[in-house]
Amino acid sequence: MNTPRRPGAGPLVVLTMLALIPAVLLWAVWRWADDRADAAVDAVPAAIGDVPPTVADEPSPQLFTKLLSMRRSANELSRRLNLTQFTEATLSMASVVNDSSCNAISLDGEWVGGVNPDTIVLPASTQKILVAAVALDVLGPDHRYTTRLVGPAPSGGVVSGDVYLVGGGDPLLSGEWYADSGLDRFPAFNITSLDQLARNLAAAGVTRIDGAVVGDGSRYDDEFYIDSWGGDVAGIEAGPYDALLVNDARVQGDDQRGSDPAEAGSREFLRILTEQGIVVTGGNGTGVAPADAGELASIESEPLAATIEEMLTNSDNNTAEMMVKEIGLAAAGAGTRQAGLDTIASTIAGWGIDTTGLVLGDGSGLSLDNRISCTTMLGVLQHATFDSPLGAGLPIAGETGTLSEIFVDTAVAGRLRGKTGTLNNPPFDQDPPAVKALAGYLPVDGGGAIEYVLILNGPTINDQSEYRSIWAELVNVLNSFPAVAGPAELGPR
Repeated sequence: MNTPRRPGAGPLVVLTMLALIPAVLLWAVWRWADDRADAAVDAVPAAIGDVPPTVADEPSPQLFTKLLSMRRSANELSRRLNLTQFTEATLSMASVVNDSSCNAISLDGEWVGGVNPDTIVLPASTQKILVAAVALDVLGPDHRYTTRLVGPAPSGGVVSGDVYLVGGGDPLLSGEWYADSGLDRFPAFNITSLDQLARNLAAAGVTRIDGAVVGDGSRYDDEFYIDSWGGDVAGIEAGPYDALLVNDARVQGDDQRGSDPAEAGSREFLRILTEQGIVVTGGNGTGVAPADAGELASIESEPLAATIEEMLTNSDNNTAEMMVKEIGLAAAGAGTRQAGLDTIASTIAGWGIDTTGLVLGDGSGLSLDNRISCTTMLGVLQHATFDSPLGAGLPIAGETGTLSEIFVDTAVAGRLRGKTGTLNNPPFDQDPPAVKALAGYLPVDGGGAIEYVLILNGPTINDQSEYRSIWAELVNVLNSFPAVAGPAELGPR
């Protein structure tokens, strides 16, 4: 017989437990909150005055600008508006730039405006911009020139035989007296000390040289001057120059440049060695060092960027011409002017810059054969950029080098950087014309820079009564940027 089962208590227990769970949870939360409250009461300072004041955060300003508003692109909008106004400002240059001159302006590489930008003109010393730009590319900003003294190995402090001062193309190799000599309008700086080379030899223990000091400039060819220079240039504005050049071919006590740079360099070094207490029995001369001659001492220049700064700031003609030959040696294996100039032309073209009408006669800009357009010059400035060693090496308006007395007390003083260029070329009523040029950069607020070129050619354009007003107008144009609201005024509100 089957016995019926009594109803079990299982389902009832389960339901009861389910009902109690929320109550338990609520009780646990209440206890936790009560404990937190007690802790907070315990933490209250004894005196109400001890309670630190509560400072409410400043509410953020409410912005009403729509998400798709142009104000959300304030930087770009500001640039476009200013660029339009800047372009209009450049139109004033058309009234002051003659038909045989040119002008070109860009902003961070973007064309703004100009007058006759493709007209072919004489560049004068703005030519050095091309040399600097290509030297940085071919040689590199860290390139250093090395001047070596070679000869027989010393024995007991005595060198038995001739020693050779081998030029490494350093255009700023100088006696330490030269910078303060007053022989140049713009004293050389960033020099390589020939005195230090003598001290290095003395530190190696050499006290006597039973032979001659021989100057070796064979790294480059023997072209000391350029035929296409105008009258009264050779030996005054530039040259003689060679791979061994000391004090621009001067010797202390003689203000005239020597006719042979290597001979003058060896003579100056002989004087310095004697001053350092090293006896030299054989005088000085010139020649080529034997291939197997050992190095007795050497000295390096500062990096190329420092040499470029001196060249551009002082408009140093010898430095420019020697740099051209070093470019030729590095790129084509020939320390000649033509090898260097060919490399400069091909390098600029390789950058994608229009070189129509470009003719290079030298590196300094003194040659009457040089020709260029403002388009080409502007392209080189755009390629180099304001913050490159080229841009940093340019004279500063009202402060340094060839611009130290220009644009003083103007809005661009201390800001504008530029390479000047001047050629007189008499007689004034015949070609080639005189030249007055200025090219470089003007940095703008917020970063970037304006690139500008102004190359004036004319019979008497180098007269201040003619060019100063044109330069003043250029400054007015450059300083007009920005002309309208900046990004802060155009941003979301």
